[in-house]
Amino acid sequence: MLSRGVLRAVTQGACSPAIARAATCSPLIASRSFLAESRRAISTYGYTQSKALIYSKYGEPKDVLSLHKHSISAPHGTQVNLRLLTAPMNPADVNQIQGVYPSKPPFQSTLGTSEPAAVGGNEGAFEVISAGAGVKNLSKGDWVIMKRTGQGTWRTHAQLEESQLIKIDNKEGLTPLQIGTVSVNPVTAYRMIRDFCEWDWMRAGEEWLIQNGANSGVGRAAIQLGREWGIKTLNVVRERKTPEETQALKQELKDLGATAVVTEEEMLTGNFRAMVHEFTRQGREPIRLALNCVGGKSATALAKTLAPDSHMVTYGAMSKQPVALPSGLLIFKNLAFDGFWVSKWGDKHPELKENTIKDVLQLTRAGRFQDIPVDDVKWSWDTEGPELAESVQSTLGGYRSGKGVLTFTGGD
Repeated sequence: MLSRGVLRAVTQGACSPAIARAATCSPLIASRSFLAESRRAISTYGYTQSKALIYSKYGEPKDVLSLHKHSISAPHGTQVNLRLLTAPMNPADVNQIQGVYPSKPPFQSTLGTSEPAAVGGNEGAFEVISAGAGVKNLSKGDWVIMKRTGQGTWRTHAQLEESQLIKIDNKEGLTPLQIGTVSVNPVTAYRMIRDFCEWDWMRAGEEWLIQNGANSGVGRAAIQLGREWGIKTLNVVRERKTPEETQALKQELKDLGATAVVTEEEMLTGNFRAMVHEFTRQGREPIRLALNCVGGKSATALAKTLAPDSHMVTYGAMSKQPVALPSGLLIFKNLAFDGFWVSKWGDKHPELKENTIKDVLQLTRAGRFQDIPVDDVKWSWDTEGPELAESVQSTLGGYRSGKGVLTFTGGD
């Protein structure tokens, strides 16, 4: 509301420097100009400007992703305003945008988009920049991650309910990358190893797991958790372009704690059975668990190494080939074959998910769980949408030096 003095000045034709841009300064023009500038000031005061990577239809990221700018009001009640620290670009995120992933976030108009849209991304680390009066456990400067999938993490800022977030109780000794990538790959590896095999802990160091895709985020986590828990790991990777690159990758995984590393080509030869026999002390150390993210012939080869009454858990299908199993493995070895989807598991077991995350972060803080290699994509306020969309598109392409990660470099 205008004060009497200001209103009198406007109606009497007095022009402030800010209004004196017009060629003539009639009372009517001055009044309209002053009110317009007042409205602009009021509309931006207390609001946070945000950009979100959104899509309104399914398709390839480069074709359907766009950058949407919008304003976020000051939080009230139990709302919390957040600033992005880092958010990974997982293959499942791309599959979700393509419309081929079982879990699909709803298209909504809550961000003021011209048509209903969803924000990409399911994982990330955020910093609290303000909190409503009803927020109990979060305050400015706290770091949080999403409690559930589908909440949309590819945005510079967000406003969410406190109940939708998991607070990182102790962020000392941790980086945004470590927190922002903890809830999918490490949790997947942790739960598959813990929940699908009854390990004989009295035989620590004498039992094995085998896995393909061993240089993936899940694979690297499984190697390190196996090392911590006294479980030996036989790890299968794809051959690189040169023997030197392949050997370097094998050594990299051994440095993480891998017991043995072979290529997929080695696994599919007739000599692999003899190699496994040698690794496991002539079969005296059983392979109790197989982790499969490839499918096809690779999955069949994993299953053939398992001891009787063991499990194979499938959590991915990179080859897009079905899992084919000889009947003898079911009849004579009594093997069990399961699937694991961390999104569904986490939504069903939120408290256990939170405890698992805390356990992994404790190992990280102690220096016993290393970061994954990443391709860091800097996201400043001036970064264009097509550049970000192309980074997402490349997530599924070829051999990568690391996981694609969006890192926001802007301020509050």
